[in-house]
Amino acid sequence: MSINVVEKIDDQVGVRHVLVSVSDKSGLEDFIPQLVEINPDVRIFSTGGTFGRIKEILGTDAQARLTQVSEYTGQPETQGGLVKTLDFKIYLGLLTETHNEAHQADLQRTGSLPIDMVVVNLYPFKETISRQEVTVEQARGNIDIGGPCMIRASAKNFIRVASVVDPADYTGILEELKQYGGKTSLQLRFKLARKAFAHTAEYDRTIAEYLAARSIDEASRCYESAGES
Repeated sequence: MSINVVEKIDDQVGVRHVLVSVSDKSGLEDFIPQLVEINPDVRIFSTGGTFGRIKEILGTDAQARLTQVSEYTGQPETQGGLVKTLDFKIYLGLLTETHNEAHQADLQRTGSLPIDMVVVNLYPFKETISRQEVTVEQARGNIDIGGPCMIRASAKNFIRVASVVDPADYTGILEELKQYGGKTSLQLRFKLARKAFAHTAEYDRTIAEYLAARSIDEASRCYESAGES
């Protein structure tokens, strides 16, 4: 297998396209307006309840700055919102490299945009399983798929993309954007990537430990027809 080796990057990367999809919406009311103030040309892509919250925050500015992910990808969300961000245009935008001619050609060919920042936190699996008498099925429904994929893709591409998983980091990110004229530094992106991979590792470990502690009887009781002919 051939591994792509990057030899040239930009230390500072302008934040023009931001994807926001969060379970914990705290802090957005300050983060989003300041992000727009620092970079008036920023375009925000979002899904579901996060889209609705950002629309409220932006008010009359929402139409010019906010886009549904489904509108961008051309693929409507599946029923129940199970599939929203698992799309080629999203991952090309996350993984593309600035100084890779083939990547830039792919962006042009597909009408995709490079995504410069991902703001994602995950379905509340840990909170769900902490409730008394939670079922295996309820826990299963709170296993996030798209979120970890976006976090991992953006964190892998820290050479260009900022992967933001913690609302506590919003203030520091805004301070850096102000300092560098709407750009993030490699130092910040690398710091965020380390935190992002720790976040997804802990999330997966929590799921693995929960399932390891459950019996097949506990799982099968959730599904009345399991085992019926």
